[in-house]
Amino acid sequence: MNLDPLGGTRMVDGSPSEATHRRARAHCKVSMLPETTALVASNAITKGDVLGAARIAGIQAAKRTSDLIPLCHPLLVGSVYVNFTIGDDFVEVEAQVETFDRTGVEMEALTACAVAALTVYDMCKSADRSMSIGELCLWEKTGGRSGNWRRADSADDLPSTTP
Repeated sequence: MNLDPLGGTRMVDGSPSEATHRRARAHCKVSMLPETTALVASNAITKGDVLGAARIAGIQAAKRTSDLIPLCHPLLVGSVYVNFTIGDDFVEVEAQVETFDRTGVEMEALTACAVAALTVYDMCKSADRSMSIGELCLWEKTGGRSGNWRRADSADDLPSTTP
């Protein structure tokens, strides 16, 4: 989103950009009680398969990002991976989105991550009202005019979401 000469909002014109392979990864964390994490890990939450539902929600959210974020370009999303790491008192969410298009997929990866985390929260709220969602950030992006970027505090040994 940019401002026009009169200060109004306008959609950025992506048509001059060249279509290239683009990828983005995002992370966030759902903090919860250790007892809740144990229930998620053992698939014992009463609402059902928390991580399975959250994965589907994240994938669907990535595909619908332009419907949620004002003036965000609709993209042909090539692939979406949503994976989870279960810790003692948290579930970490990682989302990776790829496309071959004229604009990046950072917003799609961040949206996938956020909606997957919200789904974890929704499915676990009856067991733990103290949960919080935080640390949502872009982890890395590749492709496009600005090239590649990786978060400075990202570890090289983080699990990748590619199969």
